[in-house]
Amino acid sequence: MLNYFENNNNMLALTGAEAAAEAMKQIEPGVVPIYPITPQTPIIEKFAAYVAKGKVNSELITAESEHSVMSAAIGAAAAGSRAMTATSSVGLALMYEMLNIASGMRLPIVMNVANRALSAPINIHCDHSDTMGVRESGWIQIYCETAQEAYDNTILAVKLAEHKKVLLPVIVTQDGFITSHLMEKVETVADDKVRKFVGNYHYPYSLFDSSKKLTFGSLMLPNYFFEAKVAQFQAMENARKIYKQVAADWETIAGRKCSEIENYLVDNKTEAVIITMSAGAGTAKELAKELNDRGYKVGVVKIKLFRPFPYEELRATIKNIDNIAVLDRTLSFGSIPPLYSEVVQTLSMETRRHPTSKEQNRKQKIQSYVFGLGGRDLREKDVEGVYADLLSNKFSSETKFLNLNIQ
Repeated sequence: MLNYFENNNNMLALTGAEAAAEAMKQIEPGVVPIYPITPQTPIIEKFAAYVAKGKVNSELITAESEHSVMSAAIGAAAAGSRAMTATSSVGLALMYEMLNIASGMRLPIVMNVANRALSAPINIHCDHSDTMGVRESGWIQIYCETAQEAYDNTILAVKLAEHKKVLLPVIVTQDGFITSHLMEKVETVADDKVRKFVGNYHYPYSLFDSSKKLTFGSLMLPNYFFEAKVAQFQAMENARKIYKQVAADWETIAGRKCSEIENYLVDNKTEAVIITMSAGAGTAKELAKELNDRGYKVGVVKIKLFRPFPYEELRATIKNIDNIAVLDRTLSFGSIPPLYSEVVQTLSMETRRHPTSKEQNRKQKIQSYVFGLGGRDLREKDVEGVYADLLSNKFSSETKFLNLNIQ
C-alpha cells in the first residue's frame, strides 16, 4: 500500500477533514476565520498547519465564537477577499443570523461543515440536523459521501459561488467522524491546475473599490425588500445551470463526475430504489450490489446537490420506479423529514405538469425512513429490511425508524 502511494504523486491517504483542508490549501483563500468545534476541528487544524509552515498565504483569524467567524467572513468577502471557513452543529446554529446576512448580501463564502447532531441532549456524533436546520438560509448545499467528494466539492464550490450569475455562499458537508475522521484514498489535482480552475478572485462589488458607490447592510423597507429577495431566489435558480457547467469543467480536469445526483444500479428494470445522502449511501450501495448479485433488481440514488434541489434530474431517474424509500438522517418535528419532502414534491410536480399522462398518473409508492440520529449505525440488515419492505409492498403513511432500540 505504501509503495502505491509513493508511486502515484496525485494519490494521498487522507481523512475527509484532511481532504477538505488540502483543497483549501490549493485554493489559497485570502481570509479564513476559524473557531474549533468537534468534529470539524481537524479541517481547520490541518489548514492552520499549512499556514504556519508557509505552504499557503492566507490570513487566519482566530475569532471568539462561530457568530464572529461568520461576521469576519462577511467583512472579508464584502471587502473583496476570497473567504472560507468550517464549522459543525451548534457552531452552525450560532451562525444562523449571519448566514442569512451572507446570502442576502450575495457574498460567495465557502464553508465546510462536518455534520453533527444539534443539542439537546449533547451529542458530538453525526446526523444532518445542523445543515438541514439552515436549509432555507439561502446557501447552496452540497453533500459528500466520501473524502474524495469532500475534496472535489470544496474546489467546485468556490467556482460555483463566485460565478457572476450566482454570487451565493456554499456549504459543503461531510458526515462527522464517519467521513471526517476516516482515512481513504483521495486523488488530488496539481496545485497549478486547481488555481487555474478557480481563477483569481474578483468580487465585483468590493467595498474597497472607490470607483463605485456601494452600500452594504442597509435598511430596506417594503419598497425594495421584495425585489432583493426575488433577485436572490433567481440567483439560486441560476445555480442549477451553472452547477452543471462547473461540474463539467471540473470533470475535464479531474476525470471525475460531480453530478447533482448519483445513480447506482438504477435502470429501466429496477423494481425498488433507496434515495439518501452522504455516507449512508455507501452502506445502501453495498447492500444493493449484494442483492443484485442474488437476482433482485434494486438500486440507490444519492442526492449530492440539496440546494438548489435537482427536481428534474431526480424525476428523470425515478419516473419508471414504483417502489421508493427515502432515508433521512434527521427529523422535521411536526412535519415529514426534509429529503422525503423534496422527493414527494418531485413526484407531485411532474403529475401537475402532465395531469392527463397515464405514465405520470401511475401510482408510485414512497416510504419515509429515518436513520442514524446522533451517530447511530446504519447496518446492512437495516437496508435489507428497507428493500424487503419495498418488494413486499409494506408501505405506511408514517415514518419508519431504523435501528431504533425502543419500538
